[in-house]
Amino acid sequence: MARRAYLILTLALVAAGGAAAWRMQWRADAAVPQQEATPGVPVQVASARRADVPISLSGLGTVQPLNVVTVTSRVDGQIMRIGFEEGQTVKEGDLLAQIDPRPYQASLDQAKARQAQDEAQLANARRDLARYAQLAQNNYASRQQLDAQRASVAQLEAAVLGDKAAVESAQVQLDYTTIRAPMTGRAGFRLVDQGNLVRASDAAGIVTLSQIEPITAVFTLPERDFGQVAAATRRGEVPATAISPDGQELAQGELTVLNSQIDQATGTFKAKATFANSDGALWPGQSVSVRIQIDTLRNVVTVPEDALQRGPSGYFAFVLKPDQTAERRGVTVARQARDVVVVAKGIDAGDRVVTAGASRVEAGAPLEITDAAPPEETGSASAAP
Repeated sequence: MARRAYLILTLALVAAGGAAAWRMQWRADAAVPQQEATPGVPVQVASARRADVPISLSGLGTVQPLNVVTVTSRVDGQIMRIGFEEGQTVKEGDLLAQIDPRPYQASLDQAKARQAQDEAQLANARRDLARYAQLAQNNYASRQQLDAQRASVAQLEAAVLGDKAAVESAQVQLDYTTIRAPMTGRAGFRLVDQGNLVRASDAAGIVTLSQIEPITAVFTLPERDFGQVAAATRRGEVPATAISPDGQELAQGELTVLNSQIDQATGTFKAKATFANSDGALWPGQSVSVRIQIDTLRNVVTVPEDALQRGPSGYFAFVLKPDQTAERRGVTVARQARDVVVVAKGIDAGDRVVTAGASRVEAGAPLEITDAAPPEETGSASAAP
């Protein structure tokens, strides 16, 4: 009985000691701080891919009408009628102005009368010549009389020819009193009003017509690009795009002319692109930039322009590894096009590259992909320009 009580007492003491030891260990564990996982750097990524990349050049330019005509009078006279409105689009042959035709109609009538008179005299002289020729055969008229009559006929024939020329000249002068549009174009401000007297010597003219459908843009490119542009024109049509100062594409056309010489003073050359402009998006005198596509790179590796970084040793990019850490890779750039970079070496199609948040990234750093653009830090060595 005493032995049994002793065993129970022993077990109770062991249990109490174990509980005390557990409590001490729990307190010790609670006192030790738990190690937290390192958070990843928030970034945005994009995949490198193969694509056809158009190669373009851009230059600043000015829109110019395809043709500009200052309409002037070819004769003197009073304007009886104006046949257009300012700003109106007139078609070729439309009436622009009517000059008083009466003096010129009178001159035409006089020329026609002189022609009729000389033609009547010529007809009579030819009949006399026929009579003299018959009389000369029977020796009733002398050779001198026959020759004189022939000369008279020739003289009258020349006079009739002169009369016909005078009639044509008078008709032309009369036609000039009706002034018509020499081409289809947009009329500018009216420079004279109905009732005014105009002269053929007036330099200001009546109105200026500008052909804006189609229309052209003259722009400037660096001399170093001339060889590429010339080669592109030899291969075929070179597409051109007119772009407004705020970046909006206004019209599509094609490169039509390269200037005949390079400006040595500025190291540039001028080119001209032509646009259909059926919607009137381009206007004479408007400032635009013109982008021409001179070539297309086929099936090349491309990454977004934002993925390309520049450091002391050249271009590089951060690539997302399978373990969600960053790898810094040197990049050889073949060409920079619009919003993309053509990579010759360093990145393969399918690689995921950091496009935003690269200033906070270091080689080997864990990354966290996010949809929102992470804030950039200034002064980072990894994003040195």
